[in-house]
Amino acid sequence: MAELIQKKFKSMSGRQKLEAQLTENNIMKEEMALLDGSNVVFKLLGHVLVKQELGEARATVGKNLDYITAEINGSQNSRETVAQLQQEFQRAQVARQGLLERPDPVLGGLGRGSRVYTVANKM
Repeated sequence: MAELIQKKFKSMSGRQKLEAQLTENNIMKEEMALLDGSNVVFKLLGHVLVKQELGEARATVGKNLDYITAEINGSQNSRETVAQLQQEFQRAQVARQGLLERPDPVLGGLGRGSRVYTVANKM
């Protein structure tokens, strides 16, 4: 169960990063839509700005948006799977608890875990 919780938090953290990247790329796409062929676009590679064609930059941003969207959808599917596993685990725990509290037919109305005391007669 602890592994599921850790996986869920990791998935949520990854989802937040992807959402931030999606927002950045959407802003870049909107800004590039305002540019025409006379504008110069530069791409940051490490510590160096490199000139890039506007069409190539738009294509790169479009590919990034497609990739990020696919990753977000995959993250959503992963979170749904984890949630289903958590629900199954909880149902199993409830069922197990119910079995422990059910009366034992051999002992009459006493359930498991109930203590049965016997008294021995001394002669």
